[in-house]
Amino acid sequence: MNRWIRATAATLLACTSIGVAVGVAQAAPAPSFAPAASASIHPGVMTMTQGAQCTSNFVFYDASTVYLGQAAHCSATGGEQETNGCSAKSLPVGTPVDVQGASKPGRLAYNSWVTMQQLGEKDSNACQYNDLALVAIDPADAGKVSPSIPRFGLPTGLNTDGVKAGASVRSYGNSQLRGGIALLSPKYGVSLGQDSGGWNHTVFTVTPGIPGDSGSGFIDAEGRAFGVLSTLSLLRPLPAANGVGDLARELAYMRAHGGPAAVLADSTHSPAPDPTARSAAKLSKRKPTRTRKAAARKPPKQRSAGRRGAVKERGTNRQVAQVSADGG
Repeated sequence: MNRWIRATAATLLACTSIGVAVGVAQAAPAPSFAPAASASIHPGVMTMTQGAQCTSNFVFYDASTVYLGQAAHCSATGGEQETNGCSAKSLPVGTPVDVQGASKPGRLAYNSWVTMQQLGEKDSNACQYNDLALVAIDPADAGKVSPSIPRFGLPTGLNTDGVKAGASVRSYGNSQLRGGIALLSPKYGVSLGQDSGGWNHTVFTVTPGIPGDSGSGFIDAEGRAFGVLSTLSLLRPLPAANGVGDLARELAYMRAHGGPAAVLADSTHSPAPDPTARSAAKLSKRKPTRTRKAAARKPPKQRSAGRRGAVKERGTNRQVAQVSADGG
């Protein structure tokens, strides 16, 4: 009898082990982050990619690395009108990225534009709005990182439900063009709705996102992370409205296509959602141009970009392209 009990127990244990092995991968334990009050690296710090300045959005981590998020277009090298992530030129993965508050440069570990081009992505909405990159923080600086957003605190989770029109939103921008005035960094506003198969949120905030705010994170009324600043519209649907890429879709795409197995650092340690669990929404024909990074040390210039009602926010050594009101 004892021999039978031992054999049965061994069989059950083996089955349990197999079930764990083939089951859903569990998120890695969260690292020990620095206290928010003393951390020098956190959401909202500036990133510099070969002289072009952006604002970081959220902190992510996997079993071995801490990452800081920025927009994929922050490492773009193409012209002002090259806003399609499936064709626009970009610096390669591995490119050094200077991070405000870090003693050593980070490393571009993932870029959605690079990945989509490698895959030959054909989804027009993903090509236009999948705009996420992860910068791996050097191990020497990992202990200086906090996932807490200045003024707003730690994200409470990852929004996978979308944000309805009229709902409150918040963000934290850190463009050099604000001259270091911290009071202008926290931004409050409302959602104007979600479109383009769910890939894009249009938002209006006071103050609106400007060159250098590119890549900054957005949270909803519950404090959940939902987006990454990508575009600025001039005319429609509202002057100075911003386009914000859907973070849940961006993370799902990354994890489904060989990117880091990174999760959002938040109060729930929520993993990225399963990309196959989403139903496709009706495609939208509206395509605002890219909210470009701000460039270092020079004020942005404006020139015609040939698209109505949107601007591409470039860095200060790259121009901000603006469409004329007549669509020229």
